[in-house]
Amino acid sequence: MSGPWHAGEIALQTAVGVATRMAEVGPRVLRDHLIDQHRDFYPQLPFVVLGSVDPVGAVWATLRAGHPGFAKAPDAHRLHVALPPETDDPAEAGLSDGAAVALLGIELPSRRRNRLNGRLTRTSDGFDIAVGQSYGNCPKYIQMRSPVFIRNPSVPAAYPPEILSSLDPAARTQIAHADMVFVASYADTDSGRQVDVSHRGGAPGFIRVAADGVLTIPDFAGNFFFNTLGNFALNPKAGLVFPDFATGDLLQMSGEVELDLTPAIGYAAALRTWRFRARRIIRRRDALPLRADLAEWSPNALAAGAWPEPT
Repeated sequence: MSGPWHAGEIALQTAVGVATRMAEVGPRVLRDHLIDQHRDFYPQLPFVVLGSVDPVGAVWATLRAGHPGFAKAPDAHRLHVALPPETDDPAEAGLSDGAAVALLGIELPSRRRNRLNGRLTRTSDGFDIAVGQSYGNCPKYIQMRSPVFIRNPSVPAAYPPEILSSLDPAARTQIAHADMVFVASYADTDSGRQVDVSHRGGAPGFIRVAADGVLTIPDFAGNFFFNTLGNFALNPKAGLVFPDFATGDLLQMSGEVELDLTPAIGYAAALRTWRFRARRIIRRRDALPLRADLAEWSPNALAAGAWPEPT
């Protein structure tokens, strides 16, 4: 370990020549508590993103929504999330007492985002997360949107989950048009299991879908934390969730990852890539009780562009 970083994160930082600098930065930005700014931030949110690991070791990412105030910090070491279980959500199986979990708060109108990971304890109205690590992220690659509830978030979706054996045309179209995806990952380290959930954004077409269903996802210039890719270096598993804010649909996948640390040919902004092969795919129509129209593109996302068209 070097400060708060585990071996996988250090390996990626070393590969790009920033390990010494990040050993100094890490203890300053990764905290074991919520600063006041973050304690004020989470109660403003209409949804959060969660990462969990189910009993067979599959990792899942999901979105959960509630009226602002459903997530709040009673003290600096705990975030309380007042949301009931969602049995249709495959991530629910990993939200059990004592489980390692991750949470991302992302405020789309302001492009603010903050992350934490820790241990979960179930409560009568939801769960608490005891903070292991808490830190902020920059607003890069986040499209500005304004979420609006279309139904009470306590009312479940009227549609049952759809289990897909492979990506159907609708799923391929959703991915091809996506400007964001959330990715969950985890690693078992000497200090215990560490789960992460993070945001990836870009212009539509920034994720490439191959004929066999394998997704290629670029890694753009960022903060050099390498939380996600560092987890992949130790444990090549990922959970993805693609939200469609126009319909409320969630496309959730759990599968395996292959890292490629070389720049992508023909895609200048992709400093490195990772390929994802889904082993389980679930579509949950209207799972989100809110909608969010696009208000403004991220200039970073537009500048990064997309994969070139096949020749």
